[in-house]
Amino acid sequence: MTSSHRLLLENAQQVVLVCVRGERFLTGSALRSLAVLEGASVVVGTDGLIKAVGPAAVIQSQFSGETFEERIDCSGKCILPGLVDAHTHPVWAGERVHEFAMKLAGATYMDIHQAGGGINFTVEHTRQASEEELFCSFQQRLQCMMRAGTTLVECKSGYGLNLETELKMLRVIERARRELHLSLSATYCGAHSVPKGKTAVEAADDIINHHLPRLKELSRNGDLHVDNIDVFCEKGVFDLDTTRRILEGGKKMGLQINFHGDELHPMKAAELGAELGAQAISHLEEVSDEGIAAMAAARCSAVLLPTTAYMLRLKQPRARKMLDEGVIVALGSDFNPNAYCFSMMGTFDLPVWRPS
Repeated sequence: MTSSHRLLLENAQQVVLVCVRGERFLTGSALRSLAVLEGASVVVGTDGLIKAVGPAAVIQSQFSGETFEERIDCSGKCILPGLVDAHTHPVWAGERVHEFAMKLAGATYMDIHQAGGGINFTVEHTRQASEEELFCSFQQRLQCMMRAGTTLVECKSGYGLNLETELKMLRVIERARRELHLSLSATYCGAHSVPKGKTAVEAADDIINHHLPRLKELSRNGDLHVDNIDVFCEKGVFDLDTTRRILEGGKKMGLQINFHGDELHPMKAAELGAELGAQAISHLEEVSDEGIAAMAAARCSAVLLPTTAYMLRLKQPRARKMLDEGVIVALGSDFNPNAYCFSMMGTFDLPVWRPS
């Protein structure tokens, strides 16, 4: 009896594997020993999952009696894993091209933010945009990412700051997750900034008492699928105490902690994330030595965003020290109106990997 598979990629000159023994991640010296198979084939099942990887002759013998919807001759080619973009803000309305002139004139991120630009500018336009408008622009952005080799994208809300718009953004991400041929991880980021007219404490209270219960209800009903909770832990935005409260609230409802920390100022966000069992912390340009050690011990991933550091003229995060200390290191494009980067390959060209 034969069975059907979706795809056979046969006779590739090389197949590159990241993890060969079922590891969830690689750290330290293990990063230097990626597996490269010569003359190999790959079998993909009808569920879209890889069923087998191995020498071409072995795969041919093992699957000789089975049928494939498609066969591709990969002679002379290299098969690589799809790229994972671990940090993006891809759902928004309102271009911010005018801010690049302000940056060239010397304005900092917080200068623009305090002048009503930055996140606040995007929030105003995103609140006004229809759900359909947001979906159409989001779809176009995802297609650009796919053409650049990205196959999984972490997608944040965060340009609503009120419950209505945050849920609108999450519905757009959910629709794309169901309709598009791309894997998405949804992140609730209602604490991306403090809404106008509120203090950080008032914003945290609103998130804990109203946003999260509503999100839990919609998730339980199957209307939304949200994986992570995010907070912008930063001086003048959410301090350690309000960040802790929000993250703990999300953790109680089953969300993974995946937040912004130690970007513009040293906040001890890495230490907090390690304590709370965070899945990941992003940015980390200002992370302390103690924070790096805590993340390594807690197996908390560092999501580095070299494009953003370059655009904002920040010092690059200390990737080499993190790698040497055994931290799990990932990359993100941080695609957003402030860092317009669709390509994960573009992040590889920046000087984040040079020894410091």
